Amino acid sequence: MKIEIQKIIRKLENKHSLSKKEYFTLIHYRNPAIADTLREKALAARKAIYGNKVFIRGLIEFTNICKNDCYYCGIRKSNSSCHRYRLTRQQILTCVKEGYQLGFRTFVLQGGEDPFFNDEKLFDIVSTIKSLYPDCAVTLSVGERTKKSYEKLRLAGADRYLLRHETAVNSHYKKLHPKYQKLSVRKKCLRNLKKLGFATGAGFMVGSPFQTEKDLAADLKFIEKLQPEMCGIGPFIPHQATPFRDFPAGSAELTCYLLSIIRLIKPNILLPATTALGTVAENGREKGILSGANVVMPNLSPVSVRKDYSLYDNKICTGEESAQCRFCLDKKIAAIGYETVIDRGDIASV
Repeated sequence: MKIEIQKIIRKLENKHSLSKKEYFTLIHYRNPAIADTLREKALAARKAIYGNKVFIRGLIEFTNICKNDCYYCGIRKSNSSCHRYRLTRQQILTCVKEGYQLGFRTFVLQGGEDPFFNDEKLFDIVSTIKSLYPDCAVTLSVGERTKKSYEKLRLAGADRYLLRHETAVNSHYKKLHPKYQKLSVRKKCLRNLKKLGFATGAGFMVGSPFQTEKDLAADLKFIEKLQPEMCGIGPFIPHQATPFRDFPAGSAELTCYLLSIIRLIKPNILLPATTALGTVAENGREKGILSGANVVMPNLSPVSVRKDYSLYDNKICTGEESAQCRFCLDKKIAAIGYETVIDRGDIASV
């Protein structure tokens, strides 16, 4: 088996396609030595393209109202204990202004699937940000929409779009969502985003309820085929007001292992070290960077609402001011030999 795994890693390193069975083999037979090998190769691949740069994105969680009822999510519509909020247009623009002054050149507008923010409202917000700060990139993460809607948001100036697929396996997707939510719709949205020229981000949870190693292998194969510009993965963390409250959290170790694999699947990918990874393990985001990630997304949302954007329990950085959060993160990243940069952080051409 050791020889077989070495062959698989060589194929991966040389940018050859792997089968689901080969991805499964990497996951199923992983051990510290294999993890070290993959980590070293992932770091070398990232350094060859991006050096020691870590790109920062200013995250603005502008609404926690959502029409969906995903079983794992703390802002699901059935959670009657969730304190709901929407930021106003002016509040969003104030967050962007503050972030720009702190050196952010990418802003991520993330929210639940809130019908209030229709195409007209989002067009106005995005086009205003692009007009005021033309040197910045705007990323949206507002869920499933029609192709026509995505076209309007692209016309407004949105550069990137994050839409995590959560799991690439239909039978698993059905265990995580109500019947009216379809994996086929989510995959179609991702394809539409790619066609429209968005820098597109997919991603999945690690250790979500009922997930198998075969499911994770399918996720890696999906990433290989889709070739997204970004991929956000993080460990599943339970929320006390969901049906999955008693399930165990996902593994930071496995998440970091998969980050290394994804870096080798697409060496120039923009790969976040997520807040969830930082929540489930001490120095989790730093461990993610040391496994091949090169993006972090500190929170620019008003401190008064941060605790209410609660997708899972015990989320970190809910009480820090934006400047404090930025300064703290810069120090942590510098301590492991990397540097945050004032840059849009576009994907590199290779």
